[in-house]
Amino acid sequence: MSRNSASDMPRHLHLNVNILHSGFVPSAWRLPNADPRAFVDVAHYVWVAQLAERAKFDAVFLADNAAIVDQIDFRPITALEPTVLLASIAAATTHIGVIGTASTSYNEPYNIARRFATLDHVSSGRAGWNIVTTADLPSARNFGHDAVPDHAQRYARAAEFTELVKALWDSWADDAFIGNKESGRFVDATKVRPVAHEGRFFKVQGPLNLPRPPQGHPVLVQAGASGDGRDLAARHAEAVFSASQSFDESVAYRADLNARAGAYGRRRGVLVLAGLTTIIGATEAEAIRRRDELVEQIPWRYSLARLAGILGVAPERLDLDGRVPDDLALPNGGNGNHTFFHATLAQARRGGYTVRELIRSLAGGGGHRVIVGTPDQIADDIERWFAGGAVDGFNLMPDALPDGLQSFVDGVVPILQRRGIFRTDYEGRTLRSHFGLERPGV
Repeated sequence: MSRNSASDMPRHLHLNVNILHSGFVPSAWRLPNADPRAFVDVAHYVWVAQLAERAKFDAVFLADNAAIVDQIDFRPITALEPTVLLASIAAATTHIGVIGTASTSYNEPYNIARRFATLDHVSSGRAGWNIVTTADLPSARNFGHDAVPDHAQRYARAAEFTELVKALWDSWADDAFIGNKESGRFVDATKVRPVAHEGRFFKVQGPLNLPRPPQGHPVLVQAGASGDGRDLAARHAEAVFSASQSFDESVAYRADLNARAGAYGRRRGVLVLAGLTTIIGATEAEAIRRRDELVEQIPWRYSLARLAGILGVAPERLDLDGRVPDDLALPNGGNGNHTFFHATLAQARRGGYTVRELIRSLAGGGGHRVIVGTPDQIADDIERWFAGGAVDGFNLMPDALPDGLQSFVDGVVPILQRRGIFRTDYEGRTLRSHFGLERPGV
């Protein structure tokens, strides 16, 4: 078991699963046992969550988009609204955390505070909010904008948004609710306070119209590798979803993030959960064959368009048997997605790949690290990153769902448990207890 050098307390590996509809690999829905309608079938998501809970995972996670940003002529998309779906998952589980994405660019603080407070009450303290700023043009157009708001402005809005959401959660004292039948006192109204906020982006009176969430605050999660993104995480996030492609890159990222958090006076660091796709076989050759078969079922025009979108170039600039161009700049003049751009470009440069080889190494996806191998090989890699201080855990994106997760649960989890780095049972019932986080006071 790894130890934290600052406190000499044992560190425990954290595992989430990103229920990315049919799976991370774009062709996963084409597997013989896959259901093409899984992306809109609540039973599919519940089944995956129950499987993860049996394996004692910390949480399930749902990404989100407010527009169609993928090629729906070929693959499923994130379609169902996360908090509604997570409420269904919470009703069908007892311990596993439920983390959902909601954008600060196209919502209002009051409705997000209320929505996640409700999810925390419904789940008895298992909710988490993944804070995103949304950088795609189709989403902007769905909310009446002709362009994506400036990167710095998006993050300034997100910072004020998050402060206001936390203030709304704190607008009820923990003991404001009384419910005393004999005295007739229902709520101590002196302990329910307006927030009376008026800032650069928002004007909200408050208070919230429901009691403080069971966790005080649902767990705050963030994903962003830009300077603004890291700063937002350092100020507010309790966990981050990262996209590091190499061990050294992840060590540097985690150190930088925690140094920034310390500069804000935070006593403990931010949990770093790296995105990780696993493709598992009984032998390494079998795992490689599974990857290649999945990739070969993806039309090359799809993969080229997806990669071109991440890199911010026209697909015509990418030659399958040539290298990634040397003159790339951040997409949309720096106003696009920094995280996946840097992660994908780093993978291309490090491996010296052709475009075709890069697509294969990314399993037809983009941005996140992919491991192809046996359960022992994958467990070795996970332990090395965790014990070496590169991560606190992983946000898993199995190649296909549910069978890719089943392979991980059956093959990898028992190895991690035998090595003493992953739990064999839950010690608490809230997401904060799983992550080892304190409950914030008012």
